[in-house]
Amino acid sequence: MVKVLVPSGALGLGYDRAALARGIAQQPDIIAIDGGSTDSGPHYLGTGTSKYARGSTKAEWRELMLAQQQANVPLIIGTAGTCGADSAVDWLLDISREIADEEGLRVNVAVLKSGQNSSDMCMGLKAGKITPLTPAPEISENLLTSCTNIVALAGAEQIQAALNTGADIVIAGRTTDTAIISALPLARGCHEGGAWHGAKIGECGALATTAPNSGTILIDFDEQGFTMTPMGEEARATPHTVSAHMLYENSNPDILFEPGGYLDVSGAQYKALDDKRVRVTGSKWIVSDRYTVKLEGARLAGYQTISLVTVRDPRYVANIRDWCDDIEAKASQKARARVGDGFEIELRIIGLDATLGAIDEAAQAGSEIGVLGLVTASTEALSREVAKVLNPYLLHHPLTEEEEMPTFAFPFSPPEVSRGAIYEFCLNHVLELDDPMDAFTLSVEELGA
Repeated sequence: MVKVLVPSGALGLGYDRAALARGIAQQPDIIAIDGGSTDSGPHYLGTGTSKYARGSTKAEWRELMLAQQQANVPLIIGTAGTCGADSAVDWLLDISREIADEEGLRVNVAVLKSGQNSSDMCMGLKAGKITPLTPAPEISENLLTSCTNIVALAGAEQIQAALNTGADIVIAGRTTDTAIISALPLARGCHEGGAWHGAKIGECGALATTAPNSGTILIDFDEQGFTMTPMGEEARATPHTVSAHMLYENSNPDILFEPGGYLDVSGAQYKALDDKRVRVTGSKWIVSDRYTVKLEGARLAGYQTISLVTVRDPRYVANIRDWCDDIEAKASQKARARVGDGFEIELRIIGLDATLGAIDEAAQAGSEIGVLGLVTASTEALSREVAKVLNPYLLHHPLTEEEEMPTFAFPFSPPEVSRGAIYEFCLNHVLELDDPMDAFTLSVEELGA
């Protein structure tokens, strides 16, 4: 049996300290926590930075480093620094070094990096080693070289290699969410389907329980399957909460693709052992005929300036779409006459369909609507210039030429706010590897006195 303690769905989200203490008392074999994902958009991979505050990250990581010392088991984090880029791994390693010095700890840290250089990716593309998933954009050598960061998602094999160093802590770059949980159970001969399935259920901590904010869970893996136990005092796992998590971030609730194969839970059975724990058996792991890792890449998409105006006049609220369409057309025409091309003006209607856009069939306007103007351009200066062309339209543009000029409300002055550089995801592909470690680097560092 292998016990994996998951403190939280991600480092920086917070968790119940009492629940973590209960988990440590259960004598886990490893402590595993995720460090991020693509949920918050391409900026973090594009810049190689973390979305979470350094202070919050350091405070929680300190507690987990001390918990590792108390439990005397490995502590592992995947997708360090939100995006898993090499610079984000170094960022968390620096934080770890500070904590070790401040706490008088002496720890060995295995550093697994998953960053890819564009020249290797171009060679892989030429060799037919990079193939698209669905959907995927067309890629070329020019696209690959335009990426500010490319990462490969490590699987269980790469995590096992890091654990095999005997390090106290593993800081990994981009990994699949499940790899850091499944790696040790798989290495110790637990049921393969159960290892991957339990890892999927546990990837977000207590999200698969009745008390998601409690954070901490314990998963027991064995030769037949796994048992999930929430550590929060009021949290419960039920067959419903556990089975439903296969729907989370997964297009097919029965199938989950990972490096080297896929998980099939169509025959899984979920049994409540009591009012808190759930036992799962019957999951299957299907080995692939080739070993692939998913690639993620981000590149500069331009520079953006935003403006916000609020509209309360009932007639304008009722006709807000026509008003916005007219402004987009006229402001774009005027800006092109003044500065040329190389920009885009978009108005998003806050309070109508800003979340789903045109696919929102149930959108209804209220008494007040916010209109968010986004000007995206090839340079920051051009973005600012076009946003200033847009300004008087947002403030005074009438629905028709025959009526009096209206005045709307800017909530701040100046209304133009530069967002600087913006990024876009540009890869949804897999890279075929002859050896699982071919796209990854592994080193060990000693921290502390």
